[in-house]
Amino acid sequence: MALYRTVRMTLVLGPLLVAAACVSQTNAPKSGNAGAADAAADLTPQPRTATYNCADGGKMTIENLGTSVHVLGPDGTSEDLPASPANQSSRFGQAHDAIVIDGREALVMKGGKTPLACKR
Repeated sequence: MALYRTVRMTLVLGPLLVAAACVSQTNAPKSGNAGAADAAADLTPQPRTATYNCADGGKMTIENLGTSVHVLGPDGTSEDLPASPANQSSRFGQAHDAIVIDGREALVMKGGKTPLACKR
């Protein structure tokens, strides 16, 4: 009798477990110990112009133009970087230079240099 019950439950629950595994997880929470402050930072929209303090002590200004960004570096140099790929609103770059904007943080990558973390 116990064997019959086990087989019957397996036949009932098996397809349900398979179906549950196929459900889209687009609203799944982030893994790790993301606190309320981290969640709020992710929801903070990128302003049109923002100044970032970088880990090396420098500051940079990023003007978000939607399909590109205009970057004014700490040394006074400016550069325009298009969205990469074109449909992105957080990744910008060309050749060996790139910027990834994530909430209040920006990761700046220049060819031949160590990536630089910056926060606004």
